[in-house]
Amino acid sequence: QVQLVESGGGLVQAGESLTLSCAAAGSFFAINTMGWYRQAPGKQRDLVAIISSGGRTNYESSVRDRFTISRDYAKNTVALQMNRLKPEDTAVYYCTAEVMHTDILKDYWGRGTQVTVSS
Repeated sequence: QVQLVESGGGLVQAGESLTLSCAAAGSFFAINTMGWYRQAPGKQRDLVAIISSGGRTNYESSVRDRFTISRDYAKNTVALQMNRLKPEDTAVYYCTAEVMHTDILKDYWGRGTQVTVSS
């Protein structure tokens, strides 16, 4: 079993920055992809950014020039640096990881952290 614990959410004003962090803990063979999704009230959960085990990144188009995803492979952590935040970035942000166990590949999710951007 793997636990993902997010931190770093909060309330900021438009134009400010915030960094989210997520740490994976538990028993596993390796972690493949890690990433962040977000879900605004009344909307579906959407991809924000992901980073592969080889460092390849992919971003949702509206955040590509403002957010940066990074990963510490030794510590099994992933971070999301969010700059020039906008009110439309307000959502619950979820960390996700694709984890390799000895015989299966399984997706895990954190509980989420709230990001609120005021105008």
